[in-house]
Amino acid sequence: MSIIILILLIIISLLFAAEMRHSLRRSAESYRLIQAYRDDLQNPALITEIYHYCQQDYKLRRIMKKHQVTEADIRSIYQKLLTWGNFHKGHRFVPITSFFYAYTLKYLVTHKDGDAKTLTLRCMNFFHI
Repeated sequence: MSIIILILLIIISLLFAAEMRHSLRRSAESYRLIQAYRDDLQNPALITEIYHYCQQDYKLRRIMKKHQVTEADIRSIYQKLLTWGNFHKGHRFVPITSFFYAYTLKYLVTHKDGDAKTLTLRCMNFFHI
């Protein structure tokens, strides 16, 4: 019985470590993009980098495939978020950071034709801004 508990504890620890690694990598990439494009928010390379990250991440890739999100969709949503959320708070910048979390990405792509203010406020609430 104690061996089973030990094995379960090891499995849970490995899952925790994997999720923490994923979270840290996501935060680092988001912060890198914020710093790199802080003074050049209209650079098309930013949209390309966000799109490629979403295609590589195992959680975000599912959402991208399910909703058939294109780079043009990302650009359109980004412009909406930039209209109402063009300010930094700590390591967060809503127009960039919103694409790195499964919950906000799913909301954005399912409501991509929605009002810019509504989209931005929902993301700001998620990030407690």
